[in-house]
Amino acid sequence: MAIDYEKEVGSSKVEQKFLYESGNEMAAYAAHQINYHVMGYFPISPSTEVAQFLDSMKASGQHDIMLVPSDGEHSSAGICYGASTAGGRVFNATSAQGYLYMLEQLPVQSGTRMPMVMNLICRSISGPLNIHGDHSDLYFALNTGWPILMCPDPQSVYDMNIMAIKLAEHAKVRLPVLVAMDGYFTSHQKRRVQAIANREDVQSFIGPQPTGYDDTLDRENPISVGPYMNEPDYINNKYQQSVAMYNAGEVFEEIAKEYGDLTGRYYPILSQYRMEDAEVAVFLMNSASEIIKDVVDQLREKGVKAGAISPNIIRPFPQKQIAEALKNVKAITVGDRADSFGAHGGNMVNEIKAALFTYGNTTTKVISRIYGVGGKDFFAEDGHSLFELAIEAAESGEVKVPFDYYGHNPGAAESAPKRVLKPLKFESLKTGLITVDKDEETGKLKVKIPPMRSLTVKPKRLSPGHGTCPGCGIFSGLELFFKGIEGDIVALYHTGCAYVTTTGYPYSSHKSTFIHNLFQSGAATMSGVVEMFWERKRRGELDSLNLKDDFTFVMVTGDGGMDIGMGPAIGAALRGHKMIVLEYDNEGYMNTGAQQSYSTPIGHRTSTSSIGKTQKGKVTQHKDTPQIMAATNIPYVFTGSEAFPQDLVKKAAKAQWYAQNEGLVYGKILSACPLNWMTEDNVGTKLVSLAVDSCFFPLYEVEQGVTTITYNPEEKEKRVDVTEWLKGMGKTKHLLKEENEAALNNFKEEVQRRWSRLKAKHEHPEL
Repeated sequence: MAIDYEKEVGSSKVEQKFLYESGNEMAAYAAHQINYHVMGYFPISPSTEVAQFLDSMKASGQHDIMLVPSDGEHSSAGICYGASTAGGRVFNATSAQGYLYMLEQLPVQSGTRMPMVMNLICRSISGPLNIHGDHSDLYFALNTGWPILMCPDPQSVYDMNIMAIKLAEHAKVRLPVLVAMDGYFTSHQKRRVQAIANREDVQSFIGPQPTGYDDTLDRENPISVGPYMNEPDYINNKYQQSVAMYNAGEVFEEIAKEYGDLTGRYYPILSQYRMEDAEVAVFLMNSASEIIKDVVDQLREKGVKAGAISPNIIRPFPQKQIAEALKNVKAITVGDRADSFGAHGGNMVNEIKAALFTYGNTTTKVISRIYGVGGKDFFAEDGHSLFELAIEAAESGEVKVPFDYYGHNPGAAESAPKRVLKPLKFESLKTGLITVDKDEETGKLKVKIPPMRSLTVKPKRLSPGHGTCPGCGIFSGLELFFKGIEGDIVALYHTGCAYVTTTGYPYSSHKSTFIHNLFQSGAATMSGVVEMFWERKRRGELDSLNLKDDFTFVMVTGDGGMDIGMGPAIGAALRGHKMIVLEYDNEGYMNTGAQQSYSTPIGHRTSTSSIGKTQKGKVTQHKDTPQIMAATNIPYVFTGSEAFPQDLVKKAAKAQWYAQNEGLVYGKILSACPLNWMTEDNVGTKLVSLAVDSCFFPLYEVEQGVTTITYNPEEKEKRVDVTEWLKGMGKTKHLLKEENEAALNNFKEEVQRRWSRLKAKHEHPEL
């Protein structure tokens, strides 16, 4: 049947067009039409696509938003706050752990009344780690002082983003606004969407940025933002902020009506479906609220007076509207997609109970169920089950189980995970094939290793069958490094490809003790493990474990982990904990979709350093992490490559000695990523070898502050031009085109500058 598009557009007063896009795409689409001044961002699934889409559009000249890649979400929130104090329009997007990492910044922004818009692509909160959609991050947002708009589908994502900036800047509000959608449901599922065709109409609706407000760039009117505030001023400030929050509810209604008159799409504070005579109801938010409408229709066909409600805004909470909607309802099941642990229900059910109590409703029965956490799908049959609870309560006049989880399995002892891999035997790990002795005259270590073939007797630390992409260089590098480690290890892995591909409950590829923590917490966490080991050993508490030797503690980081985790790593180094920090550098945030990191070289293509007419890859040079760590004066720093196995194994043996006897060690291994480097699966070793021979990734060590180049391709007459490395990767082939000659030369000059400085340090130990 032909679609009458004119009828679908309805009463629109502006030209609209139809798109087929996801929620993330529509958030970016709205942002590019608004043309914000600044977006500070950091990649985290499932919100990463928003920045990616904006970067791609910027590369093709569709907007001129300044996209600022940060070193972590805490920094991205700071970038956004600083930008908002400076008087421009500001945008961001994040999820889950990223949102929690920036959490302390968010009340600062609302408390100082600095408008901006941030999309929260809702995802479950670790631990254990789960990257799928629920509302556990959203519920942490409830007390930040940000109005929160809700989006059940990509259409509402677009519309709410346009309304959000107008709400944030309104004179009666002046608050940052959060726009929330369900991760991997709304964020990634494509739907047919109507969008305002012309950017001018969008900007006409939101209006010019309001004037008359102080900002930090007005030299004629210097101001103090966020001064220290005592009582009674502080309580007065909070009162004003509270008034602004409740004003946001009234202003949203005004803006929603104006937007509805403009586009034909109206968003009431509380969406109600067939509630006019409903006796039983279900409350759900965002994506599940669309599914429940089909269930309502099916129950109505059977004569059940069913209805559904879902809020389009939860801060301020629509207390009055909910109380009015439920005044004649006998029973309602409230589904929370996250628990408020210990509160006998999720946040929404307790707020609904408060709404009913406040408006004198003591008859409506309320049932609380936690559903859909960790991205568990919600189907129509689940909706029927939630309605059955309300129907039973309405008929019996009582709620048998006021609070419970729905769709869970409480577990059974006989189903507990069983060990599949046998623990590694100490005797097989302590081979005696590698010896390390300290030269008392030079203070340096002498290492003897056998032929590499001899080390194959040592078992691998990880079992085969993990889930890395074909050709991934992470574990060829890590396993080679571990060949140089004698005895037992305790390993901590940051979030990243090496972690997610080797663990998936109830299985694990790790044969040795393994711990996971987030990027920004790994070094601190391993520091705690190390100090607990030595303290328990000192107290004699580990004597019964028959430890034949001390553990070697290894923290494995990568996928940008030494960006967001840099501060804690430096802190651990300065404290001198006896541990190894080992970074596999694949030159990006590969586990979230190949966004640029600070280890991405200049000119290289990533999903947030796109190639287009206005942009030619990453615009800044890469971070020299080994040199940064060497500046902390730790006893040993090294670089290594799987293409030079003897060199790497020797350095591993040194790293172990220093980590067991003196303090923290840092090492960096260049790891090929065929998927995101855009190469064949079988060329990884060749590529990292070319990176070394081109002097882009020199092999050296800094031992007790003295730099030694351990492989010099010039002396071996093997140095190649850096283009030999670049032409082997799809992510860098554009640099070899004539129009990119300036960028290529910039990169070459930086490679040579760093190599020359390294040679100077090698030749002059005092450097």
